Amino acid sequence: MDKMWAGRFNKALNKEADDFNSSIHFDSRMYKQDITGSMVHAMMLSNQGIITKDEYADILKGLSSILEDLENGELSFDMEAEDIHMFVESELTKRIGDNGKKLHTARSRNDQVALDIRLYLREECDQIGGLLLKLIEVIRDKAKDNQNVIMPGYTHLQRAQPITFAHHLLAYAMMFCRDFDRIKDAVERMNYCPIGSCALAGTTYNTDRAFEAERLGFNGIMMNSIDGVSDRDFCIELMSCFATIMMHLSRFSEEIILWSSWEFKFVELDDSFTTGSSIMPQKKNPDMAELVRGKTGRVYGNLMALLTTLKGLPLAYNKDMQEDKEAIFDSIDTVKKCLSIFAPMIATMNVLKGNMYSAAQKGFINATDLADYLVKKGMPFRTAYKHVGTLVGYCIENGTVLEEVPIEKYKEYSELFDSDLYNEISLETCVAKRISAGSTGYESVKQQIEYITEFLKK
Repeated sequence: MDKMWAGRFNKALNKEADDFNSSIHFDSRMYKQDITGSMVHAMMLSNQGIITKDEYADILKGLSSILEDLENGELSFDMEAEDIHMFVESELTKRIGDNGKKLHTARSRNDQVALDIRLYLREECDQIGGLLLKLIEVIRDKAKDNQNVIMPGYTHLQRAQPITFAHHLLAYAMMFCRDFDRIKDAVERMNYCPIGSCALAGTTYNTDRAFEAERLGFNGIMMNSIDGVSDRDFCIELMSCFATIMMHLSRFSEEIILWSSWEFKFVELDDSFTTGSSIMPQKKNPDMAELVRGKTGRVYGNLMALLTTLKGLPLAYNKDMQEDKEAIFDSIDTVKKCLSIFAPMIATMNVLKGNMYSAAQKGFINATDLADYLVKKGMPFRTAYKHVGTLVGYCIENGTVLEEVPIEKYKEYSELFDSDLYNEISLETCVAKRISAGSTGYESVKQQIEYITEFLKK
């Protein structure tokens, strides 16, 4: 294929250099956005009298036929083309002749690719947002089913205080709600149209950039043409959002991996989301969760790669910026795959409620409640803390738990102890009396579920 820019050159591009320079093998996924943008650009040129109505009609017919043929498989991408823009323009010229060559009036590939990537990312972010909402809904439903299931809450991976499993799950729902909002905010900042910036300095033609922006669903135009072609902040911001989503998925995966081990046995993953061993017939491995945890690193890497690519680039456009697409495309594909597998994995996960409760009965996770019992009777907290710590030491030495220490022993430490303490330190009471907003208390958890439900409705 002849290069559109070949007039200046006396030699053909070296084959290896041509392959190295080409981006058609990865930017072809933006063909819909490229053709859509070209259709609107042609309409603007016609409206402004830069091309005739007949020329516009010819271009529109040609672009529509290319899109239709690509969609139904009658046309394949020419991998000899330099990029998707050159492929579409070349194919258009083949089909309609010289009128096809008029399409590129008052634009450059620099602003064209900046437009295409924004249009593409906007659509992909809608899909990722939908996948996030599905996962949030699955977590909400799982929390609804486990509002009264008591488990140990952890700090430093040590048993700390009793909580409900619903409360623990809802912490992740809150994270994913923020992820949804982050993407929404990033898309809002991205949603400004660069087309018409041309190579960097704008154009001498009397174009209507606002018309193109409005027709393509943007909030407005990029106000500086240099910024319009050289900005990739939106890629960085979205990739940071994707990295944060993966971080949350990875933390959740880590807990699922721990919970499904024999050492915890809090949950059992459905057979359809686990694998076996080639040599150990007893194994049931949480491979999907492990893969999500592992793929987090590649999304982090993509973000760092693009940050590094952009850090030393002078204005305006540089070919280095071609590196944005493979990085962000891979991040999008990875996040979508992970979210798609995660929601049904959680939905089908079996919660082993008895094992959770049994674990909560161990580890003295009601010790803080015992200290609070003394504080409510007038003892300073630090004094109460010391007494209870000594009692825990006694229990460890004697192989017992706080619930089983006789009242006579309690009174050796303080006369404030009475038989009502046993109810106060039961796991059910420990959870129920957590009445502060956002706590693990039953009423608070109900409110959190209602909050998530309202978030999903919005």
